[in-house]
Amino acid sequence: MAQLNVNELYKQTRRKLKLNWVAGLNGGSNTLTSETVTKPSLALIGHLNFVHPNRVQVLGCAEMDYLRSLEATEAARAIANLYSTDLAAIIVANGEKVPDTLTAAADSHSIPLFTSPLRSPELMDILSHYLAQAMAETISLHGVFMEVQGFGALIKGSPAIGKSELALELISRGHRLIADDIVDFYRISPERVEGRCPPLLQDFLEVRGLGILNIRELFGDNSVKPTKPLDLIIHMEMAEKLEPEQLDRLSIKALHEEVLGVKISKVHIPIAAGRNIAVLVEVAIRNHMLLLRGVNSTKQFMQRQSREMKKNKS
Repeated sequence: MAQLNVNELYKQTRRKLKLNWVAGLNGGSNTLTSETVTKPSLALIGHLNFVHPNRVQVLGCAEMDYLRSLEATEAARAIANLYSTDLAAIIVANGEKVPDTLTAAADSHSIPLFTSPLRSPELMDILSHYLAQAMAETISLHGVFMEVQGFGALIKGSPAIGKSELALELISRGHRLIADDIVDFYRISPERVEGRCPPLLQDFLEVRGLGILNIRELFGDNSVKPTKPLDLIIHMEMAEKLEPEQLDRLSIKALHEEVLGVKISKVHIPIAAGRNIAVLVEVAIRNHMLLLRGVNSTKQFMQRQSREMKKNKS
């Protein structure tokens, strides 16, 4: 799982969450090792097993009201309980006033303390979503990642087989480029993998003979996209190198490839002279749509064939 520190968290979310860094300025290098954001009501009264280390803790109205209801010594003890859980950062939500004891403890423990005017449920929702994206499992794969008819398609194949030329043809037909050559994939949910373009390669496509092309400048803003969930893997391979079972015209066995533990549908497209590969990719995507709806053309044909054979026998 990826990691990030509090400095990066603050930099990426401060505008959206309207964060104000009020104490614990020396704790910016604290590392977050979990995407969970919790409200530690129980921690304030000593039930520390309910608060997990290296997480962002949010103090809302209920927690702050509880602290204000305590005597000075009890409040100090509750705050000490909170900070003893090895937190990464604390956010006081709802525009609540921060007690001096909370600020002093943040400085002494080097735990960043932020304030935000947002309501705690809204703040936790936004922050949880950001952390889930930022800390997802990741892997980098070679290929060209495209959005074709609304679906994310990773085009793979050996070097010089024509992946970039195919991508250029698809772009000219109105589809969109996400990444060329290297694609970073993140597992954003148990059954979903998202592909992103590394910042250095954003908008660029390398085509042999033409060099590096800026697709955004050539085809407009709508020709590129920064991220897209992965729906289908298209493996390009020379026809003579494919195994006989991969060329079986009546094969009904679905192919899959695992990416970060998620099964992704896969198709092989044989490359041979005279084949319009861009059209084949578009049709592969359309056929994938049908399969998702439970429509299998090969099965339909085989069932029709079987019925005809039974008629002839009778």
